[in-house]
Amino acid sequence: MPAIRFPALLLALALPAFAPAAETPAPTRVALTAARLIAPEQGKIVEHPLVLIEGDRIREVRSGGAVPDGYQKIDLGAATLLPGLIDSHVHLGGDPTLSSGNYYEDTLKRSVIDDAVTAHVFAKRTLDAGFTTVRNLGSGAYIDVALRNAIDAGRIEGPRILAATLALGATGGHADDTTGYSPYIEFHGASGVADGVEAVRKQVRENVKRGADVTKFMASAGVLSAEESVGAPQYSQEEMNAIVDESHRWGRKVAAHAHGAEAIKMAIKAGVDSVEHCSMIDEEGLKLAKQHGTWLVFDVYNDDYILSEYARLGYPATMVEKEKKVGRLQRESFRRAVQAGEKLAFGTDAGVYPHGWNGKQFAKMVEWGMTPMQAIQAATTNAAELLGRGDRIGAVKPGYYADLVAVSGDPLADVAVLERVGFVMKGGALVKNEIAPK
Repeated sequence: MPAIRFPALLLALALPAFAPAAETPAPTRVALTAARLIAPEQGKIVEHPLVLIEGDRIREVRSGGAVPDGYQKIDLGAATLLPGLIDSHVHLGGDPTLSSGNYYEDTLKRSVIDDAVTAHVFAKRTLDAGFTTVRNLGSGAYIDVALRNAIDAGRIEGPRILAATLALGATGGHADDTTGYSPYIEFHGASGVADGVEAVRKQVRENVKRGADVTKFMASAGVLSAEESVGAPQYSQEEMNAIVDESHRWGRKVAAHAHGAEAIKMAIKAGVDSVEHCSMIDEEGLKLAKQHGTWLVFDVYNDDYILSEYARLGYPATMVEKEKKVGRLQRESFRRAVQAGEKLAFGTDAGVYPHGWNGKQFAKMVEWGMTPMQAIQAATTNAAELLGRGDRIGAVKPGYYADLVAVSGDPLADVAVLERVGFVMKGGALVKNEIAPK
């Protein structure tokens, strides 16, 4: 039996003191009523829905009818019910509101501990915004795993999390936080930087060992990092192939960060499950994605925030200039992807802009080519399928988790109402109710 180091022993002895926070138990049986229910899996509206919930699951969904005996009724009046929303690309470990206004000072004076002690705040804001499930695509020091576990244990409130842990990236690339600094400055801590086929395989295994639900890797350069390019490939085809093969061997799906056209096509050919950002995807890339059944995730809101706020937040001008090169292109690519009938899932890159603002992306998706129903489907049934959870989330159906949200008004008439979610239920437990019944 391996020796237990003294700090680890102290931690083990201290753990019982951290009991789950006291919570009001969810009623065993709840009946929800509202004016309408959007059923994205069918692309239709259910008028005067009655949703019967037992424990954390939905038992029955019908139109109209009396509430059976033994159910606690929650009447949402003229509101619209929807499945709990899903954001397939967030970073709960950080938020621009934490910035001091000096990028380099933040980098050198803040640590992953600072990120860890605030992550629960951003998880709660995300849940309150109606997002009951998220995919956290990259986190320092395995913060997302600890956050996921604490939420699952009921110690804190937050969405269901699929954690990617450390994003894989090449030396000097988008995942290498030491790029641009003096070689005499030492950075310590866990890193996903790995080069070569054997090294990337090992890093995938290390991530799985530490609790990863999904693999994230940097197929191309990026915006908010110090390398010169914004879209050039940063892994070889062989390295990408190895990352995907090893991840799938361990039953993990793979998300590839890729802005540039060539990197996108390389990632698709490697067999990734989703490509993130997709800013410069070309016609060949769109055809490849459809051929391979690859999901595309366009974060089409955050360009507005980066261009309006990041200079004020003290980010280097080179990063803001890189965003100017891809922001408009990404939205035009998104429109072409919608027109081509690609598989599109909702993902915002929240953490680049403030958590809790996730719903602002719906209006941009509609502005750039989607119908309101398509945008809602992207954040429900589509995202659930991408995450491999299409049998339990993303729809209001018997047997599914009782993850439901409601808004005042009709999001099919004005999708922007999804920026103001007034009712949230996760797993049958009431999280938020600011909708007064009428």
